[in-house]
Amino acid sequence: MDSQPSRSSGRFETSPTNITSNNFLTKSNSDTSSSSTHNTQSLASILNNPHAGKSDGFWWWSTSPSLPTPDFLPLSIVPKPGSNIRQPDFKSYLSPISDPYARFHDIQQHTRFESLDNQNDQNALVACLKEVPALYFKEDFELEDGATFKAACPFRTTAENSVMQEKLSQYLDVVELHLVREISLRSSSFFEAQGQLEDLNSKIVEGCDRIRELKETIRLLDDNLVGSARKVQELNVRRRELISLQDKLKLILYVDQALSTLNLLVASADCAGALDVIDDLQNLLDGDELAGLHCFRHVRDQLTASIDSINSILSAEFMRISIHETGDLDASITSEFKVGATISMNGEGHEVKLDEEETSNLRDRLLPFVIGLLRTAKLPAVLRIYRDTLTSDMKTAIKMAVEELLRVLGAQPMDSDFVAGERAVDADGGSSSLAGRLRSLLPESFVHLLKAVFLIVQAHLAQASQVKKAIEWILCNLDGHYAADSVAAAIALGAAASETAHETDDQVNSLLQLSAKRNSAKASSVHGKGNDGTMTSTLSRNFRADVLRENAEAVFAACDAAHGRWAKVLGVRAPIHPRLRLQEFLNIYNITQEFITATEKIGGRLGYSIRGTLQSQAKAFIDFQHESRMARMRAILDQEKWAEIDVPEEFQAIVTSLFCSESETRELADEVSADIAPSSPETFLSSDGSPMTESGLQKIARNTQHTDSVPSDSTAQINETNSRERGRSSPKLIFFRGIGYHMVNCGLILVKMLSEYIDMNNSLPGLSSEVVHRVVEILKLFNTRTCQLVLGAGAMQVSGLKSITSKHLALASQVISLTYTIIPEIKRILFLKVPETRKGLLILEVDRVAQDYKVHRDEIHSKLVQIMRERLLVHLRGLPQIVESWNRPEDSDTQPSQIARSITKEVGLLQRVLSRTLHELDVQAIFRQVVAIFHSQISEAFSHLDISSPQAKKKMYCDVQHILGCIRSLPSDSKSSPPNWGQLDEFVAKKFGEEVSQ
Repeated sequence: MDSQPSRSSGRFETSPTNITSNNFLTKSNSDTSSSSTHNTQSLASILNNPHAGKSDGFWWWSTSPSLPTPDFLPLSIVPKPGSNIRQPDFKSYLSPISDPYARFHDIQQHTRFESLDNQNDQNALVACLKEVPALYFKEDFELEDGATFKAACPFRTTAENSVMQEKLSQYLDVVELHLVREISLRSSSFFEAQGQLEDLNSKIVEGCDRIRELKETIRLLDDNLVGSARKVQELNVRRRELISLQDKLKLILYVDQALSTLNLLVASADCAGALDVIDDLQNLLDGDELAGLHCFRHVRDQLTASIDSINSILSAEFMRISIHETGDLDASITSEFKVGATISMNGEGHEVKLDEEETSNLRDRLLPFVIGLLRTAKLPAVLRIYRDTLTSDMKTAIKMAVEELLRVLGAQPMDSDFVAGERAVDADGGSSSLAGRLRSLLPESFVHLLKAVFLIVQAHLAQASQVKKAIEWILCNLDGHYAADSVAAAIALGAAASETAHETDDQVNSLLQLSAKRNSAKASSVHGKGNDGTMTSTLSRNFRADVLRENAEAVFAACDAAHGRWAKVLGVRAPIHPRLRLQEFLNIYNITQEFITATEKIGGRLGYSIRGTLQSQAKAFIDFQHESRMARMRAILDQEKWAEIDVPEEFQAIVTSLFCSESETRELADEVSADIAPSSPETFLSSDGSPMTESGLQKIARNTQHTDSVPSDSTAQINETNSRERGRSSPKLIFFRGIGYHMVNCGLILVKMLSEYIDMNNSLPGLSSEVVHRVVEILKLFNTRTCQLVLGAGAMQVSGLKSITSKHLALASQVISLTYTIIPEIKRILFLKVPETRKGLLILEVDRVAQDYKVHRDEIHSKLVQIMRERLLVHLRGLPQIVESWNRPEDSDTQPSQIARSITKEVGLLQRVLSRTLHELDVQAIFRQVVAIFHSQISEAFSHLDISSPQAKKKMYCDVQHILGCIRSLPSDSKSSPPNWGQLDEFVAKKFGEEVSQ
């Protein structure tokens, strides 16, 4: 073959290639020294460890051959200043490290030669692949395959095939040469491994011989020394097993007897004994004593069934003692009402209580059942059942009592307005006839029915309250009692059972897998009560709190059920109650309030449902009463004749009792009314409020010589006639704070209505704000409508009055003044019950209404002044004609003119009317304005007259003096002298100074 074999057949043979490789390796190592600093430092730290074992050398074989390892460089020792370090000082370090370092050096040299060879030939197999075609290295290379043969021998001639055969032989030599070289490179490692394997084999053989010798020695020792002792040990083990078997058989007998006893105890309802047996059996089941006994595989199910039976017995007895013994009391209460017994609802007479002996008896009867239910952790669940049963029993008792009493009380029909169209169906299945019969009851009968229901509810709630107190006493106040330890242990057991039941979904297993907790809880409760910091104490407190909460919830649920039924009974009569009289509604309202107070005291919580029902019905009552009074007031005002009437004692008593203090009442009793002349004719207004014509006034003047005219009101005419028959005695006034007021019919009705609103406010304090709103509305209505009828002359259309006179205006002023005066007292009384949060806005409304009344009164007084001014202007317009007659020489009359007489007559008439009706201060205020108008208007009118003759001047002087005389007699608060001095006096002094002096 043409190829020459490689001259480097040995591993350590020197060749130019190797030299080049060494140079390359040296260069490569120097180039990569910086990149492999980390690995070099790791090698140095491990090799420098003198305590490393042989097993630490495996790490070097895992080093990648592609990363050449640098030569080991000795550490450079830099002597410290002042130190004297010699080589023997490192002997203790070099002696243990020399062997590992030698191994490391060999490995490093071997790796270096492999790296040199790889860098020279890059790889033996790679070199083969470069020289030998890849076809011959395929795994499925077979010349028998046609395609492979064609690919390997594509030549057709013999010469070409011979050349191909030579190449194949050459390829084989190349492969063989490289394989031999690879083997030679690894030969030293192979033989070293083979030597170590032989050493291992010899050590194994040596170990087996030593093991054989040890086994023989052990056998001899076993036969000669241990045999007898082992026999004794085996016999002892057998004895213990027999004793254990005997104990197991005794345990089986005990369990069998306990199961039989448990069945007897459950059958005889001895719950305490049965629970003790169940606790013992549960402790055995939870331990290892019965583990693997197939005969007791159903014991857990039997215990579960027994516990269910015991719980049923305890629950039934608890319910019987707690609830089912009140039926006789319901029947006795109903029978008392049937025979017409009168039951007082005042004070403490209606309260149902158990005496001390009955309470103690109830506690003693409940004690064993409560303890049993505590032990099984079923007391909270039983209390929930008790709550539902108590609620249902309460509803049934109330319904049956209502049905029984309706048969006795009878269905006495009320007004048709009360029951027309009011037919509703009972939501709980009651018939519509029951609701209809409830609506048809008279208020007194309905109150009697509520009293009976009240007593029945109190009987049930008293029993429930005693049960609640008994349970609380058992759980919390048994210190020093003989059953205190039993209750504490039962609470601990129940707490453990309840906690376990919360941690698992399987309730059956949770009742049985409790022994560890029960034992610790029982020991803790009986022997260590003071250990409140343990988990058992915490569980016990939580369990006790849960029981007490359910206990309180039961009584509250019963109270809530009673509230619901009571509210339902009231709701059936909701359309009727607003139409009742105040006292009738108050009877129902007060007994409901007593019922709410008594039941809430027992239940411990507020009953919002019944309070809402009562509040809504009270509001409906106020709304209806207010609307009826508003309609009545409108009708009364429209029919009012504005004639003065005597005030009955009833209305004076109302004002006295409501608005007057004790001192004012005594003064009022001693006060004597002044004599006031009967009413006289006064100035009339037309339908639009303007003064009447001159002809009308002349007609009035002609009638003044007889009796004064009276408005066309029959009542007023009768009062006038009676007054004349009694010797013209004054009408009876209504007094407030020592001041009398003349009244008309609508004013007295308003006072009566206001007193009724005050009664509603005092009786229904929760709705004081609503009452204040209604009082404001009726005061606004009265003020507005009165203004329309009198000032606006609306009474001429609605009441049939022919005119609106000053008498009408004065009476209206008196009514308005009285109302304005008592508004502050009304506000003071009403606002005693109003909440502070709503007082601000309500006070503003009341003050605004009071201001409206004051403005109305001032407008009436202004209207009276305006009437007098208009009459004066009408007369003054006739002065020019009178002055012409004064200038005639034939006129020798020395009397005042007709104008002066008419003016003074009308002023005198107004003075008499107002003085008899209005207060002195009001009369003075009105005539002060009238005097000012007379002075200004008359002086201005006379100053424009053309008086030429002495005769006319004398006539004018006579009229002025006549008018001044009238002005001097008018009421006034003026301090001047002479009284009512003004412009007319100045005019007289200026115009007739000499005549006056003469």
